Amino acid sequence: MKGIFLSLVFATTFSFFNLAEAQKKEVLIKIGNTEITKQEFERIYRKNNQNLLDQADVKSPKDYLDLYVNFKLKVVEAMDLKMDTISSFREELAGYRKELAAPYLTDMQYDEQLIEELHRRMQKEVDASHILFRLPEDATPEQEQAARNKALNVREEILNGRNFGNAAIEYSEDPSAKSNKGHLGYFTAFQMVTPFENAAFTTPVGEISEPVRSAFGYHLIQVHDVRKNKGEIQVAHIMKMFPQEETGFDKTQMKSEIDSIYRALLNGADFAEMAQNHSDDKRSAAQGGKMAWFSAGRMIPEFATPAFALKNIGDISEPIVTDYGFHIIKKLGEKPVPSLEEVRADIEARIKRDPERSNSTRKVFIDKLKKEYGFEENIDNLQKIQSAKIGKDQPENLLLFSFAGKDFLTEDFTRYLQNKNITTGNYSNHFNEWTDAEIIAFEDSQLEKKYPDFNYLMQEYHDGLLLFNIMDEKVWSFATQDSTGLEAFYNKSKGEFKWGERFKGLVISCKNEAARQEAENYFEANMPPTEIEDLINKEEQLIRIESGAWEKGTNSTVDYYVWNGTKPAGFNPELTFVRGDVFPPEPKTLDEARGLYISEYQNYLEQNWIKALRKKYKIKVNKKLLKSIPNV
Repeated sequence: MKGIFLSLVFATTFSFFNLAEAQKKEVLIKIGNTEITKQEFERIYRKNNQNLLDQADVKSPKDYLDLYVNFKLKVVEAMDLKMDTISSFREELAGYRKELAAPYLTDMQYDEQLIEELHRRMQKEVDASHILFRLPEDATPEQEQAARNKALNVREEILNGRNFGNAAIEYSEDPSAKSNKGHLGYFTAFQMVTPFENAAFTTPVGEISEPVRSAFGYHLIQVHDVRKNKGEIQVAHIMKMFPQEETGFDKTQMKSEIDSIYRALLNGADFAEMAQNHSDDKRSAAQGGKMAWFSAGRMIPEFATPAFALKNIGDISEPIVTDYGFHIIKKLGEKPVPSLEEVRADIEARIKRDPERSNSTRKVFIDKLKKEYGFEENIDNLQKIQSAKIGKDQPENLLLFSFAGKDFLTEDFTRYLQNKNITTGNYSNHFNEWTDAEIIAFEDSQLEKKYPDFNYLMQEYHDGLLLFNIMDEKVWSFATQDSTGLEAFYNKSKGEFKWGERFKGLVISCKNEAARQEAENYFEANMPPTEIEDLINKEEQLIRIESGAWEKGTNSTVDYYVWNGTKPAGFNPELTFVRGDVFPPEPKTLDEARGLYISEYQNYLEQNWIKALRKKYKIKVNKKLLKSIPNV
């Protein structure tokens, strides 16, 4: 509920501009000791009076003033009650601030360029081969250098005429290279690890990349082709599967079977039925051979190439062979690459999940901040702690770096490591992460000063949370718990909520005419309805008696008998009847209209509370300044 309430109090919009652009602050309203500027009022006024569906709801600044003052009175009262010092409030506001600050703690221009570049890559598919020189992520510098040198030597061999595929068979530590000569087929963005993708999309066709480091090791990449991405297709297939553990088996019988199926399809046999009855891929066979949507890079080339070669929906391929068996493919559908706006959210999510890409955006932003704040490292002092061991050596307290007029010493670094519970390794291993953390933390602390919109937004969240909490305490929860006050309010306003004309009585539904006759006899004898049901339903369910009070339009059977309504569909008047009387409009009891009376009681409490607040706090309005604010 709180989230919905806050969204109604204000809208979260972002606009980045420097504090120097802010206008001179002019006090428009003063409530007690709290001052509200013209800029703050005008901003909220415009936000809450623009883009309204009904123009009749649009208010002038003068008309909106009372609503705004009432809102601010509650916030001022909450502040005076120190509700803003409660730990739960501070924690919740800090959580909102963290979310709202995120867009300000990144280079938006770089992020947008990255998103657009990735979408451009999605428009293409790269056909490439690679040779892998496997290496763990935590390799020593010596291991790194050895693997890179080996990759450079192999690259030199290939540049001097060695066939790339043969080199892959000999040198690659990718197990599949022995059979595919390192050939990966076509792939697009997000289908390879980021460093590999970056190299593949930037290496010209026919050339070989420099050694590329990924989490798996070093790669040499040869780009064979770049083509337009054909998007995704959905196909069905009929498969005759090769035995998984047999080698050298005779494929003749399987080839004969798949050819026979193909001839049947050409003669009009139903593809789905043939798949269900003859395909060895049982999972897809149960769906008439239907497979999940895939792009070229998500399927082995031997299957993807003939599948994408099918031009029209419903086209069927000749039998093809892969390492897994024989297939006949039918095209079911196709989807182009989505537009940028269609896929933007997905690209953003993928960037966040990918440490390589998310770290690159973070690095660009931090480098920008370092320039802005005059970041300087003390190289001489840094060298003195390069080999120091955490927990064993205690370097002297030296200046390590400075920015924005603040110095950071060795003791600050030690404190950072202690807070992170880092007790082993070299000081130098954690230096960059410390400097990055300090830069980001400083920028975070400056957001309210640098960006007026962020400052306004945080003020709105601050006030909105306080408003919710004090309204809940003084009005909403109070009204539901104050049974004595609610009862007194009901007695004063009894009759505000009324029933319309109602039929009070019984609706009796019978299974057959005998049951109806028996029921009418019992009613004539003034027998209670529950006893009538028990007697007639002793052997089986023959009658159902519904007791209640119904306004016109709430029960079709009552409408038909009492108010000459339309006969309900499937209704048999011989087996259904009513007993009771029509009563004139009457007030609803408190229990019958509790929700409505609680809502009215809340309004009553709020209005009285506002009157009390207006007496408690002195309110001053600069009317001349108010007149200078134009209508929306």
